Amino acid sequence: MGKIIRKNTKEIKIGDKAIGGDNPILIQSMTNTKTQDIDGTVTQILELEKAGCELIRCTVPDAQAAGALKEIKKRIHIPLAADIHFDHRLAIMSIENGADKIRINPGNIGGRENLRAVVSAAKERGIPIRVGVNSGSLETPLIKKYGGVTAEGIVESAMDKVRMIEECGYDNIVISIKSSNVPMCIESYERVSSLTSYPLHIGITEAGTAFSGNIKSSVGLGILLYEGIGDTIRVSLTADPLEEIRSAKAILSALGLRKSGPEIISCPTCGRTRIDLVSLAEKVERLADSYDKPFKVAVMGCAVNGPGEAKEADFGVAGGNGEGLIFAKGEIKKKVPEAGILSALKEEMEAF
Repeated sequence: MGKIIRKNTKEIKIGDKAIGGDNPILIQSMTNTKTQDIDGTVTQILELEKAGCELIRCTVPDAQAAGALKEIKKRIHIPLAADIHFDHRLAIMSIENGADKIRINPGNIGGRENLRAVVSAAKERGIPIRVGVNSGSLETPLIKKYGGVTAEGIVESAMDKVRMIEECGYDNIVISIKSSNVPMCIESYERVSSLTSYPLHIGITEAGTAFSGNIKSSVGLGILLYEGIGDTIRVSLTADPLEEIRSAKAILSALGLRKSGPEIISCPTCGRTRIDLVSLAEKVERLADSYDKPFKVAVMGCAVNGPGEAKEADFGVAGGNGEGLIFAKGEIKKKVPEAGILSALKEEMEAF
């Protein structure tokens, strides 16, 4: 695989982090708690931080939620973005209560005067504005112009919104243009990337469950990232937000864009397998989640490819008939019965 050359985009500060420029691709998620529930929201964010989340977004549907941001900010350790629709006053309140970034659609915030008020508040504190446009909310005139919801229409909508903010004298902008249609989403980001140097938040919106959503996100985000497009990502899943972080880390790791903890390789099993490899691989994956150092673990089921893969990995097991060879750093350490494979592998990892 050739080296991925990332597009050089404008650097944007978000709290104590930054995206664009030479900065790493930031992993983010969104809480699914009621933002007004400060304790519940903080608990979820702290769990996401531990899993590797680097930027968190909370919905702000009312004044109580906007007010809660101030206390939430005090108790977390990553930048906080506020997601606002329709009411510009909530955007201003969120900024005043410590939001490090706001997400708005300038087209539904209540007119140019209201937008100018939001931009003024953001400018005063140096808060970036994420311009968010989704295919599901594309304006009727653009749908008519292009004969339906298209990548061209989505990009035109996004660039119109960007110009609205620029006309207010502000360029601290992040762009997000999402669709649940993977080819349309890819084309939209490719088009907007060619038109602007603002950093891009990429994602496949409403991707689906942990199963279907991961497939769509891996395909869509994988293609974009390989093309060098994307400065921060969210894997949108109908699942526990923790799964979004795990998936984002795995996508970045698979492309060599991020080394974030262990990599697990395991064989698909066949008639030669004489141990319960599926269960073992799942247990090894859960075990590896407790480590943050980058290393490779091979979980293999038979003598055909098993010893070779296990030898090439940092740690590995090559299954036999109710037993397994344990490898560490290219050497066979011991042969153990099936019941002892996991503990023997853990022992070698702990020594490392």
